Amino acid sequence: MHTNRIHILFALSFTVFINTFSFAQVDGEDKSIEIPKEKEVESITPPTKVNDSIVIPVEELITVKETDSTVTDSIKPKPALLQATVSSSATDYHAFNRKEQKMYLYNEAKVNYTDMEITAGTIVIDYSKNLIYAGRIKDTAGVYTQRPVFKQGDNLIEPDSMIFNFKNKKAIIFNSNTEQEGMKIRSERSKKENDSVYFLKNMRITTAESEEDPEYYFLIDKAKLVPNKKIVASSAQMFIYNVPTPIIVPFAFFPLSKKQTSGVIFPSFGEQNDRGYFIQNGGYYFAISDYVDLAVLGDYYTNGSYGLRFESNYKTRYKYNGRFGFRYENLITSERGFSDYSKNTIYNLRWSHSQDTKSNPNSRFSASVNLGSSNYYQQSQNQINTASFLNNTLASSVSYSKTFQGEPQVNISLTATHSQNTQTEEINLTLPTLQASVGRVYPFAPKTGSKKGIIQNINLQYSVRGENQIQTTDSLFFKSEMFDDAKIGMKHTIPVTTNFKVFNYFSVSANANFEEAWTLNTIDKYYDSENNVTVTEDITGFDAYRTYNFGASIGTTVYGQFNFEKEGEDKKIKAIRHVIRPSVSYNVNPAFDKYYDTYEVTDINGNSISENDFSRFENSLFGVPNKNYSSSIGLALSNNLEAKVRDKDSTKTEPKKIILLNNLNFSTSYNLAGDSLRFSPVKMSGGTQLFDNKMNVNFGATLDPYALDNNNTKIDEFNISNGGSLFRLTSANLTLGYSLNSKGNDKKSNTSDRSRTETLDSGGRDDDLFGRSQDFADQRYEEEEDDKEDEEPSDLYNYSIPWNLRLAYAVNYSNSQRQNEISSHSLMFSGDIELSPKWSIGASSGYDFKNQGFSYTQLRFGRDLMSWRMDFSWIPFSTQSSWNFFIGIKSSILKDLKYEKRLQPDQQL
Repeated sequence: MHTNRIHILFALSFTVFINTFSFAQVDGEDKSIEIPKEKEVESITPPTKVNDSIVIPVEELITVKETDSTVTDSIKPKPALLQATVSSSATDYHAFNRKEQKMYLYNEAKVNYTDMEITAGTIVIDYSKNLIYAGRIKDTAGVYTQRPVFKQGDNLIEPDSMIFNFKNKKAIIFNSNTEQEGMKIRSERSKKENDSVYFLKNMRITTAESEEDPEYYFLIDKAKLVPNKKIVASSAQMFIYNVPTPIIVPFAFFPLSKKQTSGVIFPSFGEQNDRGYFIQNGGYYFAISDYVDLAVLGDYYTNGSYGLRFESNYKTRYKYNGRFGFRYENLITSERGFSDYSKNTIYNLRWSHSQDTKSNPNSRFSASVNLGSSNYYQQSQNQINTASFLNNTLASSVSYSKTFQGEPQVNISLTATHSQNTQTEEINLTLPTLQASVGRVYPFAPKTGSKKGIIQNINLQYSVRGENQIQTTDSLFFKSEMFDDAKIGMKHTIPVTTNFKVFNYFSVSANANFEEAWTLNTIDKYYDSENNVTVTEDITGFDAYRTYNFGASIGTTVYGQFNFEKEGEDKKIKAIRHVIRPSVSYNVNPAFDKYYDTYEVTDINGNSISENDFSRFENSLFGVPNKNYSSSIGLALSNNLEAKVRDKDSTKTEPKKIILLNNLNFSTSYNLAGDSLRFSPVKMSGGTQLFDNKMNVNFGATLDPYALDNNNTKIDEFNISNGGSLFRLTSANLTLGYSLNSKGNDKKSNTSDRSRTETLDSGGRDDDLFGRSQDFADQRYEEEEDDKEDEEPSDLYNYSIPWNLRLAYAVNYSNSQRQNEISSHSLMFSGDIELSPKWSIGASSGYDFKNQGFSYTQLRFGRDLMSWRMDFSWIPFSTQSSWNFFIGIKSSILKDLKYEKRLQPDQQL
């Protein structure tokens, strides 16, 4: 052995060098450390003494004998210690202690294993115990920094320290912070059971923006967290700014699913004077599928009144979408046995359906339905209907149209319509209306090239319209009696037209129109001399009449321009352009007196007193044919005024075009066949837009050339001949619409999309001039970023106050019989003012200048409490006088945590 010492020392030195090279400190370098499998059994043969002078090296005395354990041993081999490579890195220190089987990482340490990633200030990997330790480090000031971040899949946890077993993937986490669907969760101690279950102890949960100093949170003793699904917790207590509140629940459940899930809709509580305590808008939400949902809501009052609501939304991308809702309320006033006891049921059905235009370009189905009790919006106790209180009309339309491509093209449509006056409770229905038309046909047009002349431009069409019209009342709606007075008819129309040019500047068109009307409703009249009354009998059976008329018109367009500046000048107003379109038309309507009959009025002795004419088609759907021959000339004149002005933007070289008058129209007619009052009143209408198209102005007037007698009856004498002016102003109207805000843009009001949709589906306006819905508990508070200006607001917030204002002004003048009065004169307004970044107030109201009083008024106050929101709405007067206070959490997950207090309208008023 003495002779082999050189070889032994060389082997030991080589081994030390290899170990030193493999496990020395590495700065800023990534290493992939793999723990090898367990070594197999080695068979070592001791060295043998020989008498040979040849020295045998020690390496040749060691023989490694490999054996296949799967052949000789029935026990299956153990699986590998790690399922994947552990990748690690660090900035300051990255070393492996072979004796302790530990990896030490320091400063910006990072470990990746399968789908798990851990970053921390310091990390220790213990391969002997299959554990990873992660924690913080202190900086030069002695402050802990670089908190561990544990990320696995979509889950992210930020604790103070943690221990992770990479073999069974369990973990112990200390002071962890994580966020699940907007909910920020902090737990003193957490246990990760597997990839989908966490057990938490002393947990704090909030939706506040600040995790370190939240304005509120819930303190929970124990909880079970299933990421992206749910949190099941034991007793929870609410803290507001670390002050405990008496709000304690024995257990809590928080859904965290990213998809739509079914669940309970928490109701609102309150009290009403004549109906007792109530709960409103509580129920259940059914997430039926990704394409349709259903919400079932209900109201209940302790005096027995109740209400039901069914609301559903459906949508199939690139095909169609819609909303359906049905509301029913059974309202009881007072108590049974009292004189003021009453019971009333009201309902409302709404359906909105729209089809994607790309889904089927040749056919289209649409629906907009709003029908029900005429007094539904006036008597409903649900706050969601507040903004629809002033609706005077309910309207519905369901239509299907189909286009058959070809030459000529054929269009067919079926439409069912509904119109309901909520004041008179009259209902008009068409069930259904059939319309069909054939495209224009040019029988004399050339096969190639353009059409020229009067003959080649002759074209004809065919259209048919059939209706089943029903007039009924609210009390007979959906009853068999509503069909008793139904009118059924069909009208066929064939217009023949042509057009051509005269003297290159005048366009001439001529037309002849043929119509045939079919009906199943006719009448007969006779005089009952015994009872001294005229008797009208309804006759059911097919009947028809045919009419025709002729017409022609000639018109041209005249352009005029007045230039204000000469060459070399740069005036603000450069030119004004005036476009005039005069036209003259002539129409002939023959008399169809053959469709008229006469009945004789006699006395009790049978002597004739008078003869009266009537048409058996008086009760038909399309009215009676023309009895009197008319030959009239029509005059029309339209104007358009535009101006070219210097643009305020000096970089633009072209002048800016502004509209002075969109239109200014005059029209009248003269009846050549009339025996008196041949001139029709002159009708004037116009409109324009002002202030960068922010104000819409529309006006109109009626000018009558004839005078009135002492009884205010129109006579066949011109007003100027009777000592008056050329025309007598009989009526006039003016409407203004103006929307403006502090930023000068076209931004709409603060009305949410949900509130606007609710108002539109109820038949209301697209703005909040009639108020907004007061259903604060069900509002979707979307935290959208407003268009903030670049400069930071001052502490006092007094240099700029955001605001918006909407105005609607209308005035009507009547003087047809010398009454010379303003028939209506009102101003409606709605606006919002942001007093501070957190406070906002708004109002919707109007003033009736004729009756000198304010119209329906709603005052609104809002306060942004960061994670919470407070709203107050007040209707100070009218029969709907009430107020509603609400405070609740913005987050959709915790929106059921709320407080509401209402004072509802007094039903006795």
